[in-house]
Amino acid sequence: MIRYFSYVLALLAGAALSFEGAIYGELGKHIGELETSFYNFFMGSIIIGLLWIFFGKGKISHVVQAPKWTMLGGVLGVVYLTSIVISVPFAGVGLTMAAIIIGQMVMSMVIEHFGWLGSMRTKINKEKVFALLSMVISLILINN
Repeated sequence: MIRYFSYVLALLAGAALSFEGAIYGELGKHIGELETSFYNFFMGSIIIGLLWIFFGKGKISHVVQAPKWTMLGGVLGVVYLTSIVISVPFAGVGLTMAAIIIGQMVMSMVIEHFGWLGSMRTKINKEKVFALLSMVISLILINN
């Protein structure tokens, strides 16, 4: 049951990301791309900070004990969001999101194939390659 709930949650996150991309693409036209990205992370920091104060159960002080490479997540988040803010006004929401999903699929397949970053090893197979090719074809069709 929890597994299916996580699928629904992921679908909702994807839908929210499309809204966010459209909203921030427009905001970027008015205040600038980097300013929009800064605004996102500033507001997000305030909101998550309040949630952390009232509901947090972990120990943020243990961050210094985590492997140093895990700190790259914050950097990649900035690259991810700023790329969306820049891409949406030029490519549109649909094309940008389709390209993002293809990029995620490719890198997810590579990471899982080699078992990188603590992930479970899952070999690349013909079904995954077919799914990826289908997404690339959809990207080409969306672009026309």
